[in-house]
Amino acid sequence: MTVWGVIFARGGSKGVPGKNLRRVAGTSLLEHSIVIAKATPGIDRVMCSTDSPEIRDAALICGAEAPFLRPSELAADDSPEWASWQHLVKHLSGEGASEGDFLVSLPTTAPLRSVADVEAVVLAVKTSGADVALTVTEASRSPWFNMVTMGSDNRVSVVIEDGGARFARRQDVPRVYDLTTVAYAARFGYIQHASHMFEGEVIAVEVPRERSIDIDTELDLDIADYLYRKRERMGDEWQ
Repeated sequence: MTVWGVIFARGGSKGVPGKNLRRVAGTSLLEHSIVIAKATPGIDRVMCSTDSPEIRDAALICGAEAPFLRPSELAADDSPEWASWQHLVKHLSGEGASEGDFLVSLPTTAPLRSVADVEAVVLAVKTSGADVALTVTEASRSPWFNMVTMGSDNRVSVVIEDGGARFARRQDVPRVYDLTTVAYAARFGYIQHASHMFEGEVIAVEVPRERSIDIDTELDLDIADYLYRKRERMGDEWQ
């Protein structure tokens, strides 16, 4: 059984141009993911799946494997990430990997993750019997209390409309969680046969909010850079 740490990093990005090679605290988002993957005890091999020769070359310099360029149809804005997972598993299966191997995805968009976060996800999927393990963080907003929809006349309604009758205080509402991009893990056999991630049994590992930022805008990059440098000044280790 082999555990593959994989960074899926396509070349195009509209929200943050060139996102995967943008830097946080002087290090590219791609390298942040590779460094954590290589430092995680439960990961055996580290690989990058990309359609970009520039990203592939950068991944190789950082010590990851990058044996192919992903087909362009799997790197468009609307390409499902699951299809890229299946493409990678098919390639590795052709090279001798087994259905019992594990894929651990470490998106470049979570540069504040720790080795402990990733190791927890690897352990969870190995020991739980679940098909997928992923990371979540407690949400700051709740559909029962302070999230609303807005109509064309600007009138608003609470997302879960009976919430106002049942919950008078935010502290009383059920806890809800945001999905994060810190880490995902699944067995090769499940990836091969499932049509999407949530088709089977999915479990979650909770991570602290300060390590779960998801880079989607220029502001997110600025916040991540600030938090990373602050952590360094305090002498704490991300790993």
